[in-house]
Amino acid sequence: MVTFQFVPYYEIEDLGSARRVKKLIDIVKQNKIVLLQGRLKKEEETDLIAIAMEEIKGKFRGIELAVINPEEKGQEGLKRLRNNFFNAILGDRQGLTIIGPASIVKDIKKDPTKIELLTKEVRKKG
Repeated sequence: MVTFQFVPYYEIEDLGSARRVKKLIDIVKQNKIVLLQGRLKKEEETDLIAIAMEEIKGKFRGIELAVINPEEKGQEGLKRLRNNFFNAILGDRQGLTIIGPASIVKDIKKDPTKIELLTKEVRKKG
């Protein structure tokens, strides 16, 4: 069974970068796929990947990560300026970030308007 956990942006907006990353890693290590409202900062994405690589052992084999933001492509001047202004004030709430354990997520394919999440078949011993 695959479990998704939705994390609204308000749950992480007041956390520092290190605590944001730790919160997300802790959820993924429970074999859950995180659906995060919005986006992390580029540095936080880098830290998330680096920490996941450091913690690879046993059943935890790392993470797969994808960000979808349909409004990025094809934005025109005023619309882009407005979105950048609101992102600066409210944080990166637009878009969707998906983070999953590499032991479950086989591949994440994305284009500007959709994500295909391919999972591995998980067999229970017994």
